[in-house]
Amino acid sequence: MQKEQGFIDRLYDRVDALRGVAAQQVQDALTPVGTGLQARHERDVLVAERSGLLAALNAVDGSLCFGRIDLSSGAAHHIGRVGIREDDTAHTPLLIDWRAPVARPFYLATGHTTMGLRRRRHITTEGRVVTELHDEILDVGDRERTGFEDPSGDAVLLAAVNSARTGRMGDIVRTIQAEQDRIIRAPHRGVLVVEGGPGTGKTAVALHRAAFLLYEHRELLAKRAVLIVGPNPAFLRYIGEVLPALGETGVLLATQAELFPGVHADGTDTRRAAAVKGGAAMAEALALAVRDRQQLPEPGAPLVIAHDDGDLVLDWEIAYEARQAARDTLLPHNLARPHFAFRIIDALTSQLTERIGADPHGGPNFLGPDDIAQLGSNVAVSKEVHSAVDELWPPLTPERFLSDYLAGPLYVPAEDAEAIRRAPGEGTWTPADVPLLDEVAELLGVDDSAERAAAEAERQERIAYAQGVLELSRGSESYEFEDEESETLAAHDIIDAERMAERQEEADHRSAAERAAADRTWAFGHIIVDEAQELSPMAWRLLMRRSPTRAMTLVGDPAQTSEEAGVGSWEKILEPYVGDRFEHATLKVNYRTPAEIMELAAGVVRAEDPSFEPPGSVRSTGEVPWTRDAGEDLAGAVALAVGELTPEEGRLAVIAPAALHEEIAAPLEGVTAGAEPDLARPVVLLDPRQAKGLEFDHVLVVEPARFGTSDLYVALTRATQRLGIIHREKLPDSLR
Repeated sequence: MQKEQGFIDRLYDRVDALRGVAAQQVQDALTPVGTGLQARHERDVLVAERSGLLAALNAVDGSLCFGRIDLSSGAAHHIGRVGIREDDTAHTPLLIDWRAPVARPFYLATGHTTMGLRRRRHITTEGRVVTELHDEILDVGDRERTGFEDPSGDAVLLAAVNSARTGRMGDIVRTIQAEQDRIIRAPHRGVLVVEGGPGTGKTAVALHRAAFLLYEHRELLAKRAVLIVGPNPAFLRYIGEVLPALGETGVLLATQAELFPGVHADGTDTRRAAAVKGGAAMAEALALAVRDRQQLPEPGAPLVIAHDDGDLVLDWEIAYEARQAARDTLLPHNLARPHFAFRIIDALTSQLTERIGADPHGGPNFLGPDDIAQLGSNVAVSKEVHSAVDELWPPLTPERFLSDYLAGPLYVPAEDAEAIRRAPGEGTWTPADVPLLDEVAELLGVDDSAERAAAEAERQERIAYAQGVLELSRGSESYEFEDEESETLAAHDIIDAERMAERQEEADHRSAAERAAADRTWAFGHIIVDEAQELSPMAWRLLMRRSPTRAMTLVGDPAQTSEEAGVGSWEKILEPYVGDRFEHATLKVNYRTPAEIMELAAGVVRAEDPSFEPPGSVRSTGEVPWTRDAGEDLAGAVALAVGELTPEEGRLAVIAPAALHEEIAAPLEGVTAGAEPDLARPVVLLDPRQAKGLEFDHVLVVEPARFGTSDLYVALTRATQRLGIIHREKLPDSLR
C-alpha cells in the first residue's frame, strides 16, 4: 500500500506541474503581444489547446490511476484514465492510457490466457489517497504474495455494482469486462450494433467506445467530431460526466429534438401523431407536397404581366416547358428555381423580341443581339416578372413549408392526416417534427447564390484594398540604395494582395462539435445512437444524412421498444442503408439488476414471448420484489413507501403513468409533477420513457396495469437493490 501511495504522490506531482505549465501558457497567450490577425489566430489556437488539456486534467483528477499490470518479464505499468509522461528527454510513460494497446491485457488476461501477465492489480483511491488494493494472480507459478489477493477477481466489479447511485452515470473504465472490451475496441469502419438487455452496460460501453475511437483516430475525429444521440435531455445529463472523466470533451451530445439547428423542439405530440410523423411514408408525402408548390397557370387563363413595351403573357405551355426543364436538373426545389426563372425570362424576352422587331414582310428580325440582350435584362429585373415566378415556383423555407403542410396534410390517409393536423401558429415544434424539417430541407435545398455573390464581392474589395496598401508600400520604399539591391524586405516583397486579404478574414476557432451543432449538413466522423430501437424511419433518414460513411455504433434492446414509430428490428432499420453489411454484438451479462428482480421482469415479457431469454444477472441480493395494494389512497401509499427508504439507503425513482404524476407528487416533498427530472435528488418521479437508460438504488412502480409490456419491462429493471410495486387497480397476470 505504501509503495502504491508513493507512486500516486509522484503521479499527482507531475499532474500538478503539467496543470501549472498549461495554466501559465494560457495566461501568457492572453497577454497582448500583437494586434495582427496572425498573432490573434496563434493565440486562440494555443488557448484552445491548453484549455482543453486543463479541462482533461481537472476532470480526471480524483481517480486518475486505477490499476497496474506486472509482466512476466519483470516490467510493470500503471493504468489510468489518461496518459501521463515523465519530464525527461525520453518522455518516459509514467501512466498508461487505458486505451493504449499495452493496457489491453488489464481487461482481457485470464489465468488460462495470461497475455504475458503474472499479476493484475486494481487500485482504489479516494481523491489522492490509496484506500484499497486487489490483486489477481494470473501466473500459477508465481509464488510471491502481497496480502491483497482477490481469489475470485470479482471484488472490484461487485463493489462497483453494489455502490449507491449518485444520479449521474459513472465510467466503468476500472471494471471493463472482456466482452465489453472487444466491443469498445472494435474497428471504426461500418455499422456496429450493440444489443443488450437491461443492466448489461451497453450505454457505458458505447461511451467508452467513443473515448477509444477519439484516442485511436484522433486526427480524423477531431476534425469531423463524434455525435452521441440520446433519448431525452435527462438521459444526456445523466451520462454527461462520463466522457470528461475519460479525458474527452469534444463530443456533441444531442437528442433528436436538437438535430435541426435553430429549432427548439420542446412541444409534445400524441403517440398516434408521433407514429404517423415517424413513418417512412412521410418521405414520399412531403416530396409530393413540394412538387405541388411548382405550379402552372390554368389552361386558357394565362398570367398577364404588365411591361413598359406591352403586356407579357405567361401561359400554361411556357410554364410547363420551364417547369420540366427545371425538374430535369434533379436539383432541390430552391436550387432548381433559378432554372425555371431563366426559362420563363427567355420565353418572355422572345415575346418582346417578336413583338418589337418582327419584319412584317416575313424577313429576319430587325433586332440585333445587343438589342435582344437589353430586352432580356429589362425582363430579368422586372418586379412583375419576379412576382409571377414567385407565384408559380415560390422560394420556400423548411419551417414555413412544414407549418403549411401540417395545417392541411396531403398524400396520407385521412385518419393519419387528422392525427397530425396542426393549425399554423398552434403549438411549438415537437421532436417528431425535426426529422420532417430535415427531410423538407433536403427537398428544398438552400439557394445561397446571393450570399455567395456578396461574400465574393466583399473578398474582392479586401483584395483591392490590400493591393492599394502594397502599392503605397512600394511608393514609400527608400531610395537610399538606388545603385545596389536593398537587403531590407518590405511587405510587397513577401506577400501578394490576395494572401494579405485572406489574413484579414475572421478565423472560426469553434471546436468541431460546436460547428457541427450549428450546421445541418455536417458529416460526422462517427455517430453513436443509444436506445436506437426507438427511432422512427424518418429519424433514421436524418441520421444517415449525417453519416455518409456509415461509421456508426447503434445501441439498444428490441425488447424495450415502446415508441409506436420505433422500428425495433435491426434488419428493418439498416436494410435501406447498408443491407446486411453490419456487425452485430450481444452483451449477455446483467451487472445492474439483481436476479430476484430480473426473474420478475422476465416473466412479464415471457407472458407474450415464451422464448424470451433475459441477460443473466451476476448477483443476488436476497431482496424479493414486493407488491402492495394502495386501496383508495394511492398517493398516500406511495408517500408511505418513499418514507420507508431513508436518504442513506440511496436514490429512489417512482415510476408511474404521467397521468398520475400530479396526484402522486402532492404529498412528496421536493417532487414536482411535470418538472424536468433532477436525477441528483434523492427522489425523482418519472414515467417509463423518461426512465429509459437510467438506474437507481430503489424503484417504486405505480399502477403497472396501465403500462404496455415494454414500458413495464423498462420500469421493473431500473433498480440495483430493491423493487416495490404499488397498485390500486388489478395487477397484470404476469405480476401475480
